Amino acid sequence: MAEQHFQECIDACNECAVACNHCAISCVDEKNVAVLSRCIKLTLECAAICNAAVQVMSINGELSDHMCQICEDACHRCAEECIRHGDMEHCIICAEKCRTCAAVCARMVVHA
Repeated sequence: MAEQHFQECIDACNECAVACNHCAISCVDEKNVAVLSRCIKLTLECAAICNAAVQVMSINGELSDHMCQICEDACHRCAEECIRHGDMEHCIICAEKCRTCAAVCARMVVHA
């Protein structure tokens, strides 16, 4: 399979997207949801970018390295925002998955 060398990154992006979606929905259920509006937006954006990156990598797309760069940036931004809400378990988990995904994406860009 052409996408095999992307498999670690695909897996990290999928895990990150799931964590981001879970975080967004969990934030909506929090009492002070207005304070979490940026977190919700960034987690949904990050999940969408991770999913797009998976799609491009899965076809061994020519823009895979660019998608990995964008994904790395999105994951860093999302992790930074989630860590601001470190009293919420879903934000802590999301930040961890985002950091892992960003690191894996960075390695893909270096090897592209």
